[in-house]
Amino acid sequence: MYHLLLIKRFVEDILIFPFILIGRIKALASPLKKEYRVFFFFPFYHTGGAEKVHAQIAAAVGGSDCLIYFTKRSVDDRFLKDFIKTGCEIRDISKFTDNKWLYFLNLFYRGVVSGYINSQRQKPIVFNGQCNFGYKISPWIKKSISQIELIHSLNTFSYIRIPFLPFITKTIMISQKRIEDHKELYARYKIPTNLLEKIIHISNAIELPGNPFAKDNKAFTVLYVGRGTEEKRVELVAGTSKQLYDKKENVDFEIMGDVSESINKSTYPFIKFHGNINDQQRIHDIYSKAHILMLTSSTEGFPMVIMEAMAYGCVILSTAVGDIPYHIRNNENGFLFSNTNNEVSIINEATEKITWLKNNRDQVNKIAANNIEYAKNNFDIERFNKDYRELLLSVKPKS
Repeated sequence: MYHLLLIKRFVEDILIFPFILIGRIKALASPLKKEYRVFFFFPFYHTGGAEKVHAQIAAAVGGSDCLIYFTKRSVDDRFLKDFIKTGCEIRDISKFTDNKWLYFLNLFYRGVVSGYINSQRQKPIVFNGQCNFGYKISPWIKKSISQIELIHSLNTFSYIRIPFLPFITKTIMISQKRIEDHKELYARYKIPTNLLEKIIHISNAIELPGNPFAKDNKAFTVLYVGRGTEEKRVELVAGTSKQLYDKKENVDFEIMGDVSESINKSTYPFIKFHGNINDQQRIHDIYSKAHILMLTSSTEGFPMVIMEAMAYGCVILSTAVGDIPYHIRNNENGFLFSNTNNEVSIINEATEKITWLKNNRDQVNKIAANNIEYAKNNFDIERFNKDYRELLLSVKPKS
């Protein structure tokens, strides 16, 4: 299968070569005005855990000598300011590369951008944050230029990237579980083992909150943070809130993030919907008063929201997917549902566990203290910054 995909990609490259050539001519006619150390390729700057990580990476290793390309249309500008703060030059080319009716422009820009990269006097580094356009230009970049890819989870990109693996210098994965999943994928597709050896693990990190804070022992709040995409199954959080409301349990539910595609707000008047929030103080305040973070995803890597919630002393109530079981131990950091697929069981277990925790505040406080300490020891942004800086130094091409 692997070799068939390579042949398919090779045939496609032959067919699109005229567009690449025209793009190269454009790059020669209008060259970049300065040298760049790193070329970043990210799809979006809108709300999302991956987008936050990409902004952190750009902050860790970027600067005025780096160029970020955004290649897909973002639905909001949640993290755009964070990318701007990195000092990197930003170019949003999505109007050219994300238009199915003018797809030839995507092909043309592959020639333009790869031409820019290849014409740099000092060989740059290419960093691809799970960006389709970044993969598509990889065959057109000089072999002497290092290309790094970041994989967040086992998803469609795990398959899209396969024919482009020979061009990748290093593969970063944020989850030990996903590394194991990709090992199985490589074996199934008969991908050479030398490509597997390029995978390294760098876990995500967060800015830790400042001073310790006490939770309100009068109220009891369950928080969901994230989007309303299908795999998040936020309707199970809503279903749990309904069950507790019907039982007349005094539990507050709050949702931070746009879940309008999954939940009709009018059906759940007892849930407080915050929507997308950019104000860091408001985000801090919401996390600070929450006692439980509830996640019901069918698949994950290791979500940023768990790191953030642990740093704020939240008990984690989650499905046992991705790397979550590596960090969450029952009754120590939170509780994992016994079944990931049975949605009725998840709602019932969540209802039971939330009720128990509400009535056992000493245990809530004990887990909160455990999680604050765990976050300090495992999720510090300084470790993250160091790992990425060392990686880029290790692959820096000799000019």
